[in-house]
Amino acid sequence: MKKVMVGMSGGVDSSVAAMLLRDQGYEVMGVTLKLFSDEDISQAQKEGKTCCALSDVMDARSVAYRLGFEHLVFNFKDNFREHVMKQFADSYLGGRTPNPCIECNRHVKFDKMLRRALELDYDYIATGHYAVNEYDPESGRYLLKRPADRSKDQTYVLYSLTQEQLSHTLFPLGGLEKSQVRELAEKAGLVNSSKPDSQDICFVPDGDYAGFIRQFTGADVPCGNFVDAEGKVLGEHKGIINYTVGQRKHLGISLGKPAYVVRKDVESNTVTLGDEADLYTRSLIAEDFNLISVPELTAPMRVTAKTRYSQTDRPAVVSALGDGRYMVEFDEPQRAVTSGQAVVLYDGDIVVGGGTIV
Repeated sequence: MKKVMVGMSGGVDSSVAAMLLRDQGYEVMGVTLKLFSDEDISQAQKEGKTCCALSDVMDARSVAYRLGFEHLVFNFKDNFREHVMKQFADSYLGGRTPNPCIECNRHVKFDKMLRRALELDYDYIATGHYAVNEYDPESGRYLLKRPADRSKDQTYVLYSLTQEQLSHTLFPLGGLEKSQVRELAEKAGLVNSSKPDSQDICFVPDGDYAGFIRQFTGADVPCGNFVDAEGKVLGEHKGIINYTVGQRKHLGISLGKPAYVVRKDVESNTVTLGDEADLYTRSLIAEDFNLISVPELTAPMRVTAKTRYSQTDRPAVVSALGDGRYMVEFDEPQRAVTSGQAVVLYDGDIVVGGGTIV
């Protein structure tokens, strides 16, 4: 009997994933990951807004008990603090806009948890992500593909998975619609069948990124100048971490017309404002690239690509630049391409790979 360790957040998706694997004959163990300390997010804790709280652990444990398998809690908070929270804060301080879910998958769920599972002689790990993992005998590679429920597609945050990781990973929900998942949970009498999906970054549940960064790092984030494309001073900003490319609201400045954040410059501590038309670009460069469907790019490749999780992918061409970087050139200009975010490439339903936008 194959053994699988299922990451259980306390939500309905991971609970149903565990139930399906149990029903398929796997020996299942559920694990919930403790990812951060109370002091790291003390204000959000005081306001009772955090996910990954004791109630989530209890929900996961309740499901495991009802379904008849063991449940453990693993303390990965040091790993999460270094590779996710610190990386998030450092990126913002460096003028970038990171995606912490990608880093959590890269360094915690599909690295730290997988290594722990293999140490304990488990064959696989599994999560409640909406994605498909499929072995292609023709290419000899594992393929990451989009799920049946396109509205829940999470392949964007999974592009960093390696062939080794994919060979030990199961995604039981890939062929299901979200409505079917809730129905299965309700029929099974799971305590979290109607629990709402988490929408926020788990360690910044109140959405105050700047407040978290100040608390977490103790950094002094000085005010600076809003400028236009020619460098003319338009007013004062409240610290560069409060802004991201494409932002229009909460700028605290009135120019008599809509203004958008077009660029941030840490060295000069300036935030450049412009018109919406200034946000569009046809090309980008990405680094820290991971290829999944192909071992390498020996020639330019037609793909579709997206630069944000919620975006629809658009036609483009990707080319290797030869220095570990890749150029992505879109057929049509794209809005608010942002340094620190990921660009993820597709060939139909198959994830070609992705990287971090420079």
